[in-house]
Amino acid sequence: MAETTLGELATLVRSKNAGPFWLTLDVFFATDADYARAASVVTEDAIGRLYRTDPAVVRLYLLPDIRVLKASFPRPVVQGSFADRDMHSGQQHIPLADLPISNTQEF
Repeated sequence: MAETTLGELATLVRSKNAGPFWLTLDVFFATDADYARAASVVTEDAIGRLYRTDPAVVRLYLLPDIRVLKASFPRPVVQGSFADRDMHSGQQHIPLADLPISNTQEF
């Protein structure tokens, strides 16, 4: 098997709103090795590409002591506005969970 997805590697991938203007993604890992594999792939550029946002506005927080990756970026529309299709951002983790992670990377 050449690759897995972030969702398969992580113990939990979730999304939530961070106020009416920002969205947050959290990814939790069981081992340091899994965290290291993911941290090499989950970048501001990757988040920008997946969520069609400018990588310069993505805030990526790497928390190796607790094996968590966190990314925040502006919501595409204001929470609760007429164009908002996911008011609580509860379904926004799916593109990140589908991110391919190579099994051949050395860590």
